[in-house]
Amino acid sequence: MASSRRCATLICSIAFSIYFFIIIFQVPIFSVPCRIGICKTPMEVTSSQLIASEVFPRSIVKILFYPGAAAKAICNQKTIPSYKNLLNIHQFNTRAVSAASDIQHLEVLAGSYLSVGGAITGLIKPGRMGLFGILLLMWGVIRESIMGTSGFAQAKGIHIYPAMYIVLISAFFSIRKDVRKLIRTFTRKHVVKVKRFKSKAK
Repeated sequence: MASSRRCATLICSIAFSIYFFIIIFQVPIFSVPCRIGICKTPMEVTSSQLIASEVFPRSIVKILFYPGAAAKAICNQKTIPSYKNLLNIHQFNTRAVSAASDIQHLEVLAGSYLSVGGAITGLIKPGRMGLFGILLLMWGVIRESIMGTSGFAQAKGIHIYPAMYIVLISAFFSIRKDVRKLIRTFTRKHVVKVKRFKSKAK
C-alpha cells in the first residue's frame, strides 16, 4: 500500500511538472485567432482576454505572462523583454478587435482559463481543473477547425500541435486519485495472474 502511494506521488509530481512547464512557459500547443493575432498557448489567450476585459490588474497579467515571454526570447536567442514594455511588445495594448481575429467559440477561451488556473492551483494541490481545461480546449480547436466559421481555418489553418497530447496526458496523470486507482487495478491483476500461474505450476 505504501509503495503504491509513493509510486502514485512520484508519477503525479512528474506529470504535473510537465503540465506546469508547458502551460506557464508557453509551449505552443494549438493555433487559433485571438485579439493579438494568432494565439498558440492558453496563456496568450487568457492574458489577451484579461487585458481586454480589465477584470484583473495588468500587473497580475504581466506576472503570469512574463516567464513564458522570457523563455521564448531565450529559445529564439533574442533579448529578454523588459517587464515594463512586455504588453507593448506582444501587442496586448491593441484595442481594435475585428470579427475575423476574435475568438469565435467560448470553448477555447474557457479551456484556456481552466488550463492556466489548473497550473496555478496545482502548485497547492493538483486537481481536475487542468484536465477539464485541456479537454475543453481541444474540443474548441477541433470544432473551430471543422466548422471554419471565422474564415481563419481556410486562410492559415487552425490546428493542434503534438504538445497538446503531451499536456493532455500529463494533466490526467497529475490527478493522484486516478493514478492510485490505476496502480491498484494493475497491481491486483498482476497478483491474480501470479496466483493462477503458481496454482497451475503445482
